[in-house]
Amino acid sequence: MVLLDNEQFLSELTKFYQKAKTSGTVLVTMKRYDGRTKPVPRTEKKNPSQIPEPQEYKCLMRANMGSKKISTVVSAKDINKFQLAYSNLTRGNIELKKKEKKIDKTGKVAKKNGKATQ
Repeated sequence: MVLLDNEQFLSELTKFYQKAKTSGTVLVTMKRYDGRTKPVPRTEKKNPSQIPEPQEYKCLMRANMGSKKISTVVSAKDINKFQLAYSNLTRGNIELKKKEKKIDKTGKVAKKNGKATQ
């Protein structure tokens, strides 16, 4: 997984969305990040008083498209600016498709109540 800065992450995410228009899916995840890179041992999980709270929580954003993975860490002071840029990028690149009607073996369009019509 490639850790990028915020602007590079948004530009790569734009490329992911452009590729996904022809084929593929883009998965984006967001979670709270406290700065740790190693898991917490079980003994410390049982005694949470020993684990110091971080000074500032951050936001970890990940995007996957096929085998390509990118990520970025957004600090609390930059979250508003990043969220605006991310929402504009998502709105500009999302396409809603109408649900296709199912056609049965006789060539008729199936309805929800079980009756078929042409």
